[in-house]
Amino acid sequence: MAENRNRKPSDSQVDAIKVPPHSLEAEQSVIGGLLLDNERWDTVAERVVASDFYSRPHRLIFEGVKTILESGKPLDLITLSEHLERHEQLEDVGGFAYLADLAKNTPSAANINAYADIVAERAIVRGLIGVANEIADAGYDPQGRSSEDLIDMAESKVFAIAESRTSENEGPQNVDNILEKTLERIELLYKTPQDGVTGVDTGFTDLNKKTAGLQGSDLVIVAARPSMGKTTFAMNLCENAAMQQDKP
Repeated sequence: MAENRNRKPSDSQVDAIKVPPHSLEAEQSVIGGLLLDNERWDTVAERVVASDFYSRPHRLIFEGVKTILESGKPLDLITLSEHLERHEQLEDVGGFAYLADLAKNTPSAANINAYADIVAERAIVRGLIGVANEIADAGYDPQGRSSEDLIDMAESKVFAIAESRTSENEGPQNVDNILEKTLERIELLYKTPQDGVTGVDTGFTDLNKKTAGLQGSDLVIVAARPSMGKTTFAMNLCENAAMQQDKP
């Protein structure tokens, strides 16, 4: 009996209990961060999709978050729980209590991009593991395929993973999709007017009229001759933006 207790598990037993790479903490922090700050959605959506989440409840929650925010509605515990309940998914994700824990246990959304990158990275590795297993199975049972056929198959599957990570904003796009998103954006801005400011308020009325505020995708360069007030102006922009966003 003592000998059995001290026996090490075989390699096959270890392989059987291997858990695919994932980070539940990062997944929780992404969702919790979005509950705290809806404005981070655009940058998060560029990094992850629902299928990147390892946890099924997290996939369902993220799909709900996406549906709510992309429809122009505010996201909070109430709207999210109502959405999930309407689709009979609230209990599947752990109920309102779990949603509340996600928001409560996330201190801020400051590092949400880093958390999203972790989720995406683990999803890529899981995909590679799956492809590697398929390639190994094909090698053991080629079913009449030549080695060149197997290489082509392996390359296509690996390239498919790389292609799936390409941002939807890169490369040629269907004009219908672009127009649809543009019209949705225009309609949202029309319904929620903010004196023409669609980005962060600069605090300078004339500048706001010309730029519609500081946009998330902009690289802002302040240029002038020496001693013309560039630093003071830039600090004013930062101060006004912080005050408008209620940031310390």
